[in-house]
Amino acid sequence: MRSDEQSKIAVVTGAGSGIGRAVAVELLRAGWSVALAGRRTETLQQTAALVPEAARLVVRTDVSQPDDVAALFTAVRDRFGRLDLLFNNAGTFGPGGVPVEDLPYEAWRHVVDTNLNGAFLCAQAAYRQMKEQDPRGGRIINNGSISAHTPRPHSVAYTATKHALTGLTKSLSLDGRAYGIAVGQIDIGNAATDMTARMGTGALQANGEIAPEPVMDVADVARTVRHMAELPLEANVQFATVLATAMPYVGRG
Repeated sequence: MRSDEQSKIAVVTGAGSGIGRAVAVELLRAGWSVALAGRRTETLQQTAALVPEAARLVVRTDVSQPDDVAALFTAVRDRFGRLDLLFNNAGTFGPGGVPVEDLPYEAWRHVVDTNLNGAFLCAQAAYRQMKEQDPRGGRIINNGSISAHTPRPHSVAYTATKHALTGLTKSLSLDGRAYGIAVGQIDIGNAATDMTARMGTGALQANGEIAPEPVMDVADVARTVRHMAELPLEANVQFATVLATAMPYVGRG
């Protein structure tokens, strides 16, 4: 817990499970005050209950909805007065194993609305607050993916949005310089969450085979995000890649 400085304030989207939950818990245990955002209040409350002594705020939020995002950041400002960190984490893979020619437009649109439009809406709201608050500035960390670099088979919507997220990170990072807003991205591969549960039994490879893949503890991802978050604003991890060491990424495909 921090004892030598005022608690810093974070927003974590997708905080009800997986990487979002792990990062929220890591920050709460380190003395941060955290707004937990996600679509399901029940799972957010379960996350909050993991660190009952910490300062936290639960806000049901669909990041693809502008009104929900505006309400989230208004609630954070009203409760905590400022914002030091946005972990832009909420995302969806979409329907798995669907070839591009069979992917319904509605499924494509849902992935884009969540992964890209949602990330933009949250970053924009955080940017506005960080620019106007006193002292000015803050940090945004976008949850990319190793699919921002190398796709898996049948993942056109997810891969396209994660490539686009890299452009969002770079543009926000450039535009934020004048206001003390540092923006970086963490690209994660095979952290052990519900989304990657199938990896242990087998995942489709680029050569058409089904093969099991190793995973890593999601707590290792959370510690990396915390390290990025706690740097002084004069320093920034622009891009970090954290993955299961033996997974088929380097050279895959």
